[in-house]
Amino acid sequence: MNTRDLEAFLAVVETGSIMAAAARLNLTQPGVTRRVQSLEEQLGTALFERPAKPLRPTLAGREAYEHGRRVIQSIEDLRSHAAPNGAIRGELRIGVSLDLSEAALAGPIDALRETFPDLSVRITTGWSPGLSEEVLRNQIDAAALSLPDGTRPPEELTTEAIAEQPVLVVGARDLDLSETVTLRDLARYAWIVGQTGCGFRTTLRRRFEAEGLSFVVGVEAPSTDLRLSLAARGIGLTLITPARLLRSSLCGRVRAIDLADFAPVIRSWLVHRPNPGRLRRPITLFRDALTREVRGESAVSGDQGPVSAQVEQESAG
Repeated sequence: MNTRDLEAFLAVVETGSIMAAAARLNLTQPGVTRRVQSLEEQLGTALFERPAKPLRPTLAGREAYEHGRRVIQSIEDLRSHAAPNGAIRGELRIGVSLDLSEAALAGPIDALRETFPDLSVRITTGWSPGLSEEVLRNQIDAAALSLPDGTRPPEELTTEAIAEQPVLVVGARDLDLSETVTLRDLARYAWIVGQTGCGFRTTLRRRFEAEGLSFVVGVEAPSTDLRLSLAARGIGLTLITPARLLRSSLCGRVRAIDLADFAPVIRSWLVHRPNPGRLRRPITLFRDALTREVRGESAVSGDQGPVSAQVEQESAG
């Protein structure tokens, strides 16, 4: 079996199209098609449902993907172990939840590039549940997740805790609310949240349902900055960690709401499949660097006193 045929097949599964796979492999589209067809002939079965866009693997294709990814990983492990000075080569595919992307895409990536210069790092972002599934399907090697307190990653994955952060409810500065309120007082407001899969949204929905209160989504917005901007304009309420709020240029345009009966917490995790082979060291380095980033942010926000007071100071300035 030609490993180049196998690599082309894996690329099509992971990108969902011949065009994207060709771009990744620096091949022509007909070249990728020929390699996939060659693999199908060798295996004696169709690996993709045709016609379908994006291309979806058949049941045999999904099984071939799982086995094929392990084969390619084993070959890359062998190359790394045989390389001079034990240099780690190949590709490291990391998924990062949107809530952690700012922390993950700076120092941790720089540390990987400096320590493992021969390793190609490919980053994808998304919501934590989807990233967990991608790790389970071996479409990415590891993922940094943010999950509501009380929720854990799938048991099939190796799971390592990164940090725990409090979460604040914030809204426009001119909201007619007393200094301390309850969740019931906020039931009349719409919420600005991420799409389905967002940990903050899940936290809110579960708590409102537990209290028998209605939870109204006013706006779905993918980024923290956009959600904060909408909250500052009086569109609704949103959730944010203290560190992200203090770093935002919008800090002085919102108020943190002190809730007497709701103190949400979000936990960050690094997950990967058992026995990552040659990627164990890079994954460990990424985990440690991300842990320092996230915990450092939490320490900074904690050292500066109550965030509500900081917001007042920002506004006065």
